[in-house]
Amino acid sequence: MLGVQYKGREDVTDSVGLLISILVRYPEVATIKYDPGDHVLKFTFISAGVVGDDKLDTIKDNLINSIEVFNLLEGKKIRVSKINCQICDNLTTVEVQRDVDTLVQEEIALIVELIHQLMENDLVTEGNDILYEEDLIIQEEIIEHMLESVKGTAGDKNLFAFREEGRVLVFNK
Repeated sequence: MLGVQYKGREDVTDSVGLLISILVRYPEVATIKYDPGDHVLKFTFISAGVVGDDKLDTIKDNLINSIEVFNLLEGKKIRVSKINCQICDNLTTVEVQRDVDTLVQEEIALIVELIHQLMENDLVTEGNDILYEEDLIIQEEIIEHMLESVKGTAGDKNLFAFREEGRVLVFNK
């Protein structure tokens, strides 16, 4: 069973718990930001190497189309769905922005799987300990619960979370 420790002076809010759970469950997500003002989650994925413009366009188109179709099937109207790509030195980042109000855990799983397929072997992932199937299911349930909880609140802190040496670190900006 996977254990999560929290070291801090404040209680863990649902938004902090959400970011931690997403990073624990999905090692493909390099960083995640929560903007409470816009009620938006920003997932960042990293590709080792420079991704060409044609492939970046393919990644953007596939992600946007899949997110739109998923939400159409769910009967939801998306408020925020943006894809930003940036090349830094020998890395390419893909940032997926989604409004928390219409986001569900299954859509996060879809986005991560699409990124995994589109970036193939170039996707940078944290070498996580092996998670057992029941741990994965528990993390997914936690993500769903935290998402629902965050939807009903107006958070006041911009949060930024990432992994470092097997730990998840969360900061308020």
